[in-house]
Amino acid sequence: MSDPVHASSPPDPMPDPVLAAFRKSIDNIDAALIHILAERFRITQAVGEYKAKATLPPADPDREARQIARLRKLSEEADLDPEFSEKFLRFIIDEVIRHHEKARSG
Repeated sequence: MSDPVHASSPPDPMPDPVLAAFRKSIDNIDAALIHILAERFRITQAVGEYKAKATLPPADPDREARQIARLRKLSEEADLDPEFSEKFLRFIIDEVIRHHEKARSG
């Protein structure tokens, strides 16, 4: 009786060149997103350090609301789901605030 868990799987079929090209583009975009996020967080880290020195609050709810509204509009214009965009931006903002609070506490 063969062991299905340890049975060898068939080799991958020949790669689909169209799918491979799509995936290469996706991989390039993912890499660009990582670099863009890294740069954004470098800048917001400097903002957090400045806010800590200037004794400014870590969060700015008015600016956050304006940014979310602005990016929701941009999302609609770009045919990107504004709900997704807002969730993504909110995730980033929450992380930035956490970093600013950490900078403030030393």
